[in-house]
Amino acid sequence: MRWRDYRLGTAISKITKDSKLWESERGIVEVRETALAIPIKLEEERRGYIFHGRGRLLLDTIAETEEGAIGQPVEKELSEPFLMLGDKEETDLYMTEASEEDLKAMGYTERQEFLGNAKDLFDRFFRKGRVHGRRHFKHQRGLIFAFPNQNDKLDILVAKGSKLVYASQDKVFIAHKDNVVLKGKDEIVCSGKGKSVIINRGRSVIIKR
Repeated sequence: MRWRDYRLGTAISKITKDSKLWESERGIVEVRETALAIPIKLEEERRGYIFHGRGRLLLDTIAETEEGAIGQPVEKELSEPFLMLGDKEETDLYMTEASEEDLKAMGYTERQEFLGNAKDLFDRFFRKGRVHGRRHFKHQRGLIFAFPNQNDKLDILVAKGSKLVYASQDKVFIAHKDNVVLKGKDEIVCSGKGKSVIINRGRSVIIKR
């Protein structure tokens, strides 16, 4: 199977209860009641969704070092369509078939308008073969999220157990248990096992043990 074997469904649903799509000690992704959802399928199996409605993304992307805390958390209110791919159990989501009124409440005059927006995001994500190259994701445990940003790019979050990767235009954050790598505009920080390395833009290096 390849990335191009994934396809976008046509059935539009409405979220009927605030739902946590992912949660760990590092953060949370939520989608709120009344949001619209359309499935992403592999053959006949649902492998994810594209959502549009109100939601929230919170991430602890701070590196703790002997020099103090470095970085800022990510806090975003989600109002644009975003993508989720992975092994989220459908029973964790509360959905019903979306009506014309539900679509109008989200600013759509017809079904095709929402389908078109979802297809644009779907194509942007899969066209570039993002995350794991072109490996088939069906047997990967975890979740991938793609959030459009203000620069018409995609911020990517990959979460698998204690492992987390977040990539945006202004930072890359990688965490596995207590080990953290943070790459920002001004510096690169690596910390874990009681040690930390800080490299700033001026090429100075601070190593703490």
